[in-house]
Amino acid sequence: MNSLIIVGVAGILFGWGFFVYARYIEKILEVNPKEKPPAVTEYDGVDFIPAKNWLVLFGHHFSSIAGAAPIVGPVIAVSIWGWFPSLIWIVLGSILIGGVHDFSSLMVSVKNKGRSIVDIAKGVLSYRAKIVFSIFILLALILVIAVFAYLCAKTFVTDTRVILPSLGLIPIAMVVGFLLYKTKLHQSIPTLIGLASLLLLLFLSNLFPVNLGKMSLERWVIILVVYAFFASCLPVNILLQPRDYLSAYLLFFGIGIGYLGLIISHPHINLPPVITSQYQFNPLWPMLFVTIACGAVSGFHSLIASGTTSKQLSNQKYGRRIGYGGMVFEGILAVLALLCVASGFKNYAAFKAIFKSAGPIGSFSKGFGNITSPLLGNVGALVGVIILNAFILTTLDTATRIARYIAEELTGIKNRWVSTFMVIIPATYLALGGRWKLIWPTFGASNQLVAALALLVITSWLLSKGKSFLFTFLPGLFMLTTTTFALLFQIFKYWKGKQILLLSISLIILVLSLYILFEMVNLLRKKTRTT
Repeated sequence: MNSLIIVGVAGILFGWGFFVYARYIEKILEVNPKEKPPAVTEYDGVDFIPAKNWLVLFGHHFSSIAGAAPIVGPVIAVSIWGWFPSLIWIVLGSILIGGVHDFSSLMVSVKNKGRSIVDIAKGVLSYRAKIVFSIFILLALILVIAVFAYLCAKTFVTDTRVILPSLGLIPIAMVVGFLLYKTKLHQSIPTLIGLASLLLLLFLSNLFPVNLGKMSLERWVIILVVYAFFASCLPVNILLQPRDYLSAYLLFFGIGIGYLGLIISHPHINLPPVITSQYQFNPLWPMLFVTIACGAVSGFHSLIASGTTSKQLSNQKYGRRIGYGGMVFEGILAVLALLCVASGFKNYAAFKAIFKSAGPIGSFSKGFGNITSPLLGNVGALVGVIILNAFILTTLDTATRIARYIAEELTGIKNRWVSTFMVIIPATYLALGGRWKLIWPTFGASNQLVAALALLVITSWLLSKGKSFLFTFLPGLFMLTTTTFALLFQIFKYWKGKQILLLSISLIILVLSLYILFEMVNLLRKKTRTT
C-alpha cells in the first residue's frame, strides 16, 4: 500500500473530528467568548497571564503535550503488532477520546477559575477523592520529570550536536518573551528574530559540535533538573511560554518536512500490517492501547490543559483550536512516526535490526532521515533527533511546573520555590543512575489511567451541571476498563516473575483508581436518585 493513501484517509478523519465533532462538544460545554477567562479574572503576573496571541498559547500547549511518547509509542507498537492496528487506534483514539479529553479538561478548568482537574475532583466528588487523585498524579509527574531528564541527558551524551540548539534556545526564548510582552513590536518581528537565531544554532551545531570534555550523563541530569527548577518558578511569560512557542515552530517544521518527504517520495509500506507472533505474550487488547499512549490519548494532557493552558487562555473561543486541535495535531505526529518506520525501511528485518540496536528513538530518526533525504540529504536523522529532544525538554519544564501546582494544592505550601524543591529532589534521585527504569513499565499504563480518571471527573462535573455526559463517560469507561486489564496483565507477569516492587506498585495504582471509580458511581447514583 502507498503511504499517501494513509495520509489522505487520516487527514479526512482528523478534519471531521476538528470541524464537526469538536463543534458539537463546544456547544455542550457552553463555550462563551464574552465570558472573561481566569487569565484575566485571576491575573497574578506569575501563572495567570493571558497569552499574547492564541498561536503563542497553541505553541506552548502543543510543545508541552507532545513529548517523546507520540513518537516512541507508535514505533514500539508497530514492532510488536504491526502498523494497521496501530494506525486505527491512533486515528480513532485521537478523534473520539484524546481530543475530547484534552478539550473538555481545558474548558472545565476555565469554567472553574483555572483550577486543575485534580482540584476540581474535590468539588464534584469528595475531598478524599481529591487527596487520592492528587497523590496518584504527583507520583506520576515525579516519574515523568525523572524520565525526561534522563532521556534528554542521554541525547546530549550520545550526540553532542544536539546540545547547542537545545540549550541555546533558552536565552533566545527569554529575549523573544521580553520583545513580545515588554515592547510594542508586532508579534511577527520577535518571532522572526527567534526563528532566525534558532536556525543559526541548528547550522552551527552541525559544523561545530559542543565539546564539554565528555560530560557524564549524571552531570547533565543535574543541569537539566536545575533548569527545570527555575523554569517552573519564573513567571510563565518570561521563559516557559516563549520557549515552547519557538519550539513549536521547530516541531511544525519537522512534521511538515516529514509529510513533504512522503509526498515527494510517496514510498510503499514495507512492514507487515499485522504481526500475530507476539499476541500470546502481548495481547492486542489492552497492551497496544497503553503502549501507543500519547499518540491517541494521554492523562498527562489533562494536567497540561487544566494546569498551565487554562491559566493563559485569553478567550474561550480559542479553546477548541488549542485543546482539541492540539490533540489532533499530535495524532498527525503519531501517524508520521508510524509511517517513518513502516515506509522508511526496506523490510521488516532491516527495521528490527535498527530497533534492536538503537531502540525506538534511533529507529524513528533513521526512518525520518530516509523519508526526508530528498529534502535534507544526510542530515535528516540529526534533525529528527533535535526535534525529538525539543519535545522532551518542553515536557520536562511543563511537568515540573504542574507538579508544583499539585504539591501546593496537596500540602498548602504557597512558596513556589519550596514546593518545586520538594518535587525536584525525588525526581533527581530516580533519574540518577536510571532508577526510573525499574518502575516505568507500570507507569506506562498509569498515564492512560489518569486519562480515564480525568474523563470520569469531567463526567461528574457535567452531571452536577445537568449537561449531556455520554461523550466523556463512555470514553472514560473504555479507558478505565482497558488500563485496569493492562494493570492486571502486568500484575500477573510481575507475580509470575517474583518482582515484588513492581507488583506492589501496580496493586497500589489499581486500588487508587478503583477508589476514584467508587466515588464516581456514588455520585451517579445520587444524581439518578435526585433526577
